[in-house]
Amino acid sequence: MMLNPVSKNKSYFVSYLAIWGFIIAVHTLILNFFYGINGMVSLTDSLVFNLIFLLIGYSLWYVIRFNLKEKPSFLDLIFTHLLIAIVVIILWLLAGYFTMQSFYGTNTFYMTFLKNSLAWRAVMGMFYYLLFVMFYYLILYYDDLQDKLKIESKLQNMVTEAELETLKSQINPHFLFNSLNSISSLTITNPQKAQEMVIKLSDFLRYSLSHDKNEKTSLQKEFENLKRYLDIEKTRFGKRLNFVYNIPENCYNQMIPNMILQPLIENSIKHGVYNSSDEVQVEISCKEEKNYLVIEINNDYDPEVKNSKGEGIGLKNIKKRLQLIYLRSDLLETIAEKMVFRAILRLPKEISHEQ
Repeated sequence: MMLNPVSKNKSYFVSYLAIWGFIIAVHTLILNFFYGINGMVSLTDSLVFNLIFLLIGYSLWYVIRFNLKEKPSFLDLIFTHLLIAIVVIILWLLAGYFTMQSFYGTNTFYMTFLKNSLAWRAVMGMFYYLLFVMFYYLILYYDDLQDKLKIESKLQNMVTEAELETLKSQINPHFLFNSLNSISSLTITNPQKAQEMVIKLSDFLRYSLSHDKNEKTSLQKEFENLKRYLDIEKTRFGKRLNFVYNIPENCYNQMIPNMILQPLIENSIKHGVYNSSDEVQVEISCKEEKNYLVIEINNDYDPEVKNSKGEGIGLKNIKKRLQLIYLRSDLLETIAEKMVFRAILRLPKEISHEQ
């Protein structure tokens, strides 16, 4: 960051020149009206002294940047600036004095005034120096703050992505464990079904591992993968699992979080089919409500039967994922009625542009 902020930012550069133009004008008027200095002499005096400090002030940026690289203590910093200020002001006054002497050395009235004014010019030089130092340190502070905010934002995004990956990795092994157990049994009782189940499981896992970085996919793709999952589960549960769906065509192009429906269906099967010897219906429906896509999953269940599988991590993970993606904690609602368990997703509408 060695570029001078005055020159790298066009608005700063224009403002810098405008401020010095104003100072030159005021300086000229003061000398002319209050001290009776000739108009041209006043203008020349103003231009010489102020333009020299304009260049000095511009160069001070590099002195400050170099000094900060050494990371001095506060007292060392004060001493360094005091020393630099004295040297800068002396050089400024000498350069201005001898330049004006070369122009108006024969003008006795002006030269007397010039010698008598060196003291208050030194005070003005110190004031200019302090203003430059304050301005440059503010710029440095602002730039450092922006860099820190960018780094924190990047780190937060990395943490969020890591949390999403962790949550998803918790969901897939649970399902994989059950599926492999079923395949192991089928290799003995029905090898052909075992082969079909392996192929479907492979397609399911391939989809789950090929998610995009935004953690979003179209409802159509998500539903196609969900049907693969259900084909695997139907192989395990047979007629005990009856899956029904009602999804209008206008819902399919909506974007939803990747792998968000499978754990909800898995939860329905776990709390419904596992505990029943009769047919259990699992239904998924979808509709649009204003700015939301509402997906509802219902399953038959007996509230009197204690679930030996426990609460699991599915629903908690979904809520956590939704909070990480949408920064909201109210997008999943679960309702346990007398004989039906309902899970309702309300997702902000986002249309897919995929062909």
